[in-house]
Amino acid sequence: MLKNIEIAGYDLYHLVACFFLFSIIGWVVESIYMSFCNKKLTNRGFMTGPFCPIYGFGATVGYILLHPFADNIVLLYLVGALLATAFEFIVAKLMLRLFGEVWWDYNDKFCNYKGVVCLESTLAWGLYAVIIITFLFDKVMSFVDKYPHSWGIKTITLVFVMAVFDFGYHFAMSVKISDKKREELSELYHRLRKK
Repeated sequence: MLKNIEIAGYDLYHLVACFFLFSIIGWVVESIYMSFCNKKLTNRGFMTGPFCPIYGFGATVGYILLHPFADNIVLLYLVGALLATAFEFIVAKLMLRLFGEVWWDYNDKFCNYKGVVCLESTLAWGLYAVIIITFLFDKVMSFVDKYPHSWGIKTITLVFVMAVFDFGYHFAMSVKISDKKREELSELYHRLRKK
């Protein structure tokens, strides 16, 4: 079923696999970078597991939107930088509404807007867009193709279920819920992690 739907030259199976792989790659890159900056191990994910869905979403949707610019590096860089900055701004607004806070702060960065977007990140997003579209995306797809489709579906399903529980638990802990419901969710989460 996932192989019957095609978007931007890839079937849905490959795009979903890409989402999960880039979510993990993004977590690794950001955790290493922030560990270096903080001079201590830092988990940059919202969840417990090694998974940042914002990077999976950004890379996958970014590829769909930006692959037409692959032959023009300058335009790819500019459009990628602007789209990613707009995405970062929208995510910050959603986080403020849902959680009352944003999990990054650019107030000390040059040329920032309300501490949620800045010139340094915008320039980096453009570079990431060029790297992902011209090089990394196809490498990730080649990695997906190394394994049988049936194995990939099982892996995607397992990672999806784990990510939903992990995200659901941390989301519930972040928003206002009753103490009783919070205790029930915490107990369920810890039972599932022990299995």
